[in-house]
Amino acid sequence: MGEAALSALASLTDPSLLVMLLVGVVAGLVIGLIPGLGGTGAVAVLMPLTFGMDAPQALALLIGALAVVHTSDTVAAVLLGAPGSASASVTMLDGYAMAKKGQAGRALTLAFLSSMAGGLLGAVGLTLAIPLARPLVLSFGSPELFMLTVLGVALAAVLSRGNVAKGLTAGLLGLLLGMVGTSPTTAEYRFTFGSLFLGDGLSLVAVALGVFGLAEIASRVGQRGKPEQIVKVGGGWLDGVREWLSHWTHVLRGALIGIWAGVLPGIGATAGTWLAYGQAVATAKDKKEFGKGDPRGIVGPESANNSVEAGDLIPTLLFGIPGGVPAAMLMGMLLTYGVQPGPSIVTDHLDLLYLIVWSFAIASVLGALLCFLSTRGLARISLVPFAVLGPGLVVVMLLGAFQEGGQLGDLWVMLALGVFGWLLKSTGFPRAPFLIGFVLAVPLERYYFLTDTLNDGFGWLLRPWVLVFLAVLLAPAVLRLVRAVRARRNLDHDDEDRQPPAEEEGELADSTWSLFTAFGALAVFAIGFLTAGSFSAEARLVPRLICTLGLLVGAYLVWRELRRRTRRPARQPAEEVPKLAPDVKVAARTFAWMATFLLLVTLGGYVAALLLFVPAFLLYVARARIRVVVVYTLVTAALVAVLPLLLPVHLPTGILPSF
Repeated sequence: MGEAALSALASLTDPSLLVMLLVGVVAGLVIGLIPGLGGTGAVAVLMPLTFGMDAPQALALLIGALAVVHTSDTVAAVLLGAPGSASASVTMLDGYAMAKKGQAGRALTLAFLSSMAGGLLGAVGLTLAIPLARPLVLSFGSPELFMLTVLGVALAAVLSRGNVAKGLTAGLLGLLLGMVGTSPTTAEYRFTFGSLFLGDGLSLVAVALGVFGLAEIASRVGQRGKPEQIVKVGGGWLDGVREWLSHWTHVLRGALIGIWAGVLPGIGATAGTWLAYGQAVATAKDKKEFGKGDPRGIVGPESANNSVEAGDLIPTLLFGIPGGVPAAMLMGMLLTYGVQPGPSIVTDHLDLLYLIVWSFAIASVLGALLCFLSTRGLARISLVPFAVLGPGLVVVMLLGAFQEGGQLGDLWVMLALGVFGWLLKSTGFPRAPFLIGFVLAVPLERYYFLTDTLNDGFGWLLRPWVLVFLAVLLAPAVLRLVRAVRARRNLDHDDEDRQPPAEEEGELADSTWSLFTAFGALAVFAIGFLTAGSFSAEARLVPRLICTLGLLVGAYLVWRELRRRTRRPARQPAEEVPKLAPDVKVAARTFAWMATFLLLVTLGGYVAALLLFVPAFLLYVARARIRVVVVYTLVTAALVAVLPLLLPVHLPTGILPSF
């Protein structure tokens, strides 16, 4: 193993690897400033560029971005009071308060150094996990791997903050969508409805960018305003270094909490940072300064949010179970290179495993260094309204989705899933279980049939590690049942109704839209169950099992939503009921703009379409100045036109030029 580690380090002397790593770091820092994208957006935007690259270069690019995306999101949180991601909102509590006192440089120093340390400690944790987990991983057979895939989807749903029933529904919908295309056991088409386009299944990039990227743009494009108060960077950098050294125990504890939060599927950086902040408050003797500029409220969370990403990679690489959405996408990319996470990566691709470790560590240092050198420039990027960033992001994301399959159909699928993702986000359905289910659908089915073929009956359920995974799988349900019984004894309200909204939950969660989404999910499972009847016995077994579980969970969800509505006070008179919510109108208009852009692409090609779409969007939606519109449009068109000359990128062509 030592030889593999040294070989991986030596490979980083290759200029192409170093360039890809640096490009990934810069891209990750910039994307980290854009609200709502985070690690998911960074990996999804950069993944199309990896097509045609060798696996080491592709990994260096993606790991470079993933390692630093939570380093730069602190800049906006500290200087503008507008965090670049949900996890940075924790840092904003004390960071922005410190900045308003004229100590922004001190706050940023604490944050950057803590992020760097969190990344390095996360890389160490990943390194230690390899020799510790290797004997365990190599002892796993298909039954254990099957239970791990089930456990990955279930834990992502159960541990996602918010409603468990909605998380399970999202995870089952992701599994069902992942089974569109060719069956891995019988090679017959499923859920294609006669479409050759769906025969190869759906593109991972299109699904991820639709459910997360386009949905986020539709949610935030109405935000045009700038922060009320912009704090100058100022000095205090050396004071921050000295103070950071004095709080090294909080850095260490925050990193360990982050790694733990990353290992558990569905927890994510947001929960990890809040847990780190909570332990900092709980262990502090003097708690009065928290929220008013306490350095301990910065170092712990900032150390945690970077180590979470490294923690995500531990179950992803060693067990084939994505710890979060970016890790799920990284796993999908590895599969396209023929690298199967789990036992095979430990035995056949150990050099790639250590390349990921070294890349993560080096990128963490580079990210912190670049942030120190370019804080003022990064802060100016944060001032750009999201409505102005919107058209450029749409152009980049749709172009990225086109690269994997080279079909315009992928772009329409991506748009449809963008609407679906926005609906999930707005009604409180966590989206992470959906994507994790989509990625694990094929491995789950393959491992099940291997288990069924190689074992007689259900004796494999009594294997030691299978029993352990079953216990872990059932533990949350048992604990939840115990809490519900205690709540009833105390004549308290149902714990489900009192739970805080999920990270994904939006303004529409308590409206008719939530009930509509539950009914929609129930209908999808019913259609899936009936459609599977036309498949062969082997091909329909797992889809019908998933649809049956979906029908049960969906029926419960519908019943609970109806029950909640009957518990509410009498509604307002008809004339007082508000009309369509403003955020629904904004989202509908945004998706209409995207659909128009795709129609223009279909007719005239990509460059011609963006020359019409970008200026129109900037003028009518973002209300930008003419000079900004002209420069923005020309720069975007020039970059898109030149990109195929520099990288293996293909532009969609329209039908009109062919006449």
